[in-house]
Amino acid sequence: MRRMLFGLAFAATVAVGHAQQPAAPAASAQALRSFAASADVAALVAKAKADIKPGQALLSQPLLQLAPYSVNVEYRVAVANAAVHDHEAELFYVIEGSATMVTGGQLTNPMRTNAENLTGTGVTGGTAQHVAKGDFVLVPNGTPHWFSAFDTTPLVLMALHLPTPAR
Repeated sequence: MRRMLFGLAFAATVAVGHAQQPAAPAASAQALRSFAASADVAALVAKAKADIKPGQALLSQPLLQLAPYSVNVEYRVAVANAAVHDHEAELFYVIEGSATMVTGGQLTNPMRTNAENLTGTGVTGGTAQHVAKGDFVLVPNGTPHWFSAFDTTPLVLMALHLPTPAR
């Protein structure tokens, strides 16, 4: 599992590297994507910048999918809700920007959004960590996490959801 995690992290890092490659052909909405060039990432960031609505804190867009894993590009312009994923770890890679990320502690005003996830207005008692372009953060399942403050906007992230086995 550890090799798979690091392999997926490396592959995702390569996908968002600085090499200029032509964009992959457009895939159908039903097709699973297993490769994304840096131009694909840049196109998603530009689309998010154009599509985000006033007052909307973040826009998440799918980048890659290889069941049961999914990779999204998150475009964040303001503090959004905190989250806890009951059955998924989450690996973040900072593509652009810098912020403070809080992990651990307790959700403030927790609310169940579905059978797998909780959200809250923030996190109390967690550990704050400054994150910036090129940084990785691995959040274990069941761990509250929250981008509590931004040094720059947008904060652009790759978010890889890693289902954890049932115990």
